[in-house]
Amino acid sequence: MPKLRVVSYNIHKGRSLSGRDSLPELRLGLHGLHPDILFLQEVQGRNEQRANLDAQHESLAAALHMQVAYGCNAVRQMTDHGNALLSRFPILSFENEDVSDHPLEQRGLLHGEIDIEGRRVHCFVVHLGLFAGSRMRQIQTMAQRIERLVGPQEPILIAGDFNDWRNELAPLFVKQLGVFEVFTHASQSSGDVPRLRDSVKQIKQVLRGEQPLAALSTVLSRDRQLRHNQLSMNGADSLQPPPKTYPSKFPMLRLDRIYQRGFAVTRAQVLRGKPWSLLSDHSPIVADLELE
Repeated sequence: MPKLRVVSYNIHKGRSLSGRDSLPELRLGLHGLHPDILFLQEVQGRNEQRANLDAQHESLAAALHMQVAYGCNAVRQMTDHGNALLSRFPILSFENEDVSDHPLEQRGLLHGEIDIEGRRVHCFVVHLGLFAGSRMRQIQTMAQRIERLVGPQEPILIAGDFNDWRNELAPLFVKQLGVFEVFTHASQSSGDVPRLRDSVKQIKQVLRGEQPLAALSTVLSRDRQLRHNQLSMNGADSLQPPPKTYPSKFPMLRLDRIYQRGFAVTRAQVLRGKPWSLLSDHSPIVADLELE
């Protein structure tokens, strides 16, 4: 079975959380991960104001010796940005479908087909909208595309920034698309903030009178609801929620995901701390997979 490393990363147009240019360090960081497939969001394809931030997909692909497909979504007077798929394997074809739901947000679905040792794998790079209704309609559009263009036995990778901090889309992914979040099935996983530390913090705040006792039960109830939204392969509730990835310096929201079909997941992790907290406003997700 071919083994590969998949990385999903919102690179924030090559800038850190504080706005500092971080593209050179980001390039080095990605090179050190030895990725086989990269799913990148907020990639600048054009920047006529800052030459060092122009054509980021091409500069990253050249540095990593990977093939690249770029889907331009948001076009401004001097810049544009979108999603990018970088692959160590041949990219057979790609198409960027406009899934914008309203004039205030330009969103695209980048669908690339790659050849992994004779197997065709469908890769979808996504950056969903900020509104729940938009995200649901965008996922329905992707589901229709998969039903139309992807064979029932063909492997699928879907990765990106889902903006789904309440994890409401998980049941739809499992039941309708037949794909599973990598942290659900990873034999090894790391990256989430330990719940024990969160619980101790909450208890201390209650004891000091900074929060009412009811606040603790509210937090536990919300966490339980999030975990019940994540379905396992047999449709049962899973106790492993997707990890928190935003903001990178103090992750609070679960925005980024990697979903798969047709792979065994050997390891999944979120990269925290330096240098990653200094490179973007999101933390990257890394998954080691084996094509079944």
